[in-house]
Amino acid sequence: MPLESPAALEFLLSRRSRPAKTLVAPVPTREQLMLLLTAAARSPDHGKLEPWRFIVLEKGAMSRLAALTEDRGHALGKAPEDITKGRNQFDLGQLAVAVIEVQKPSEKIPTIEQTYSAGAVCLALLNAALAAGWGANWLSGWVSHDRVFCDQALGLADNERVAGFVHIATEGTAPPERPRPDLNAITSWVSE
Repeated sequence: MPLESPAALEFLLSRRSRPAKTLVAPVPTREQLMLLLTAAARSPDHGKLEPWRFIVLEKGAMSRLAALTEDRGHALGKAPEDITKGRNQFDLGQLAVAVIEVQKPSEKIPTIEQTYSAGAVCLALLNAALAAGWGANWLSGWVSHDRVFCDQALGLADNERVAGFVHIATEGTAPPERPRPDLNAITSWVSE
């Protein structure tokens, strides 16, 4: 019989990201954040490559990133509403962890598995923050895919890209529950 963890299962069955725009101060201390990063780093990692790293974006960095987002949005010809949306995650952000995918050469581990691992780290960090009582949200958006932004804002190497920005702070207003997938519509069973 497997060892059960009813509290963990109940958390996973009821977990809910909190909209980043509703997150307010205070944020986790560095010690509290290191515990969350430790949990995230226990994600599946075939070959033990550690194909990811963390960049912690504190409040003081947010205005610089917001301004760079606006500059890049104009340079790319983005619509004003897209620029505003891109800016808002930094203008309103209290603290975020940029999870950086780091593609590493490997004869055994395909690059797609390294990408999956970085995504798993994002979800693990999000869930760790929520389980610790913080509000949290995993965002990306056009800025995370703009190479110039990533180079200027985060100093990424050629083999690196943003897997996501995980915003962590105190939950403001709780969001309403939203519809969930119809499991019967998306599940197949193979018996033979």
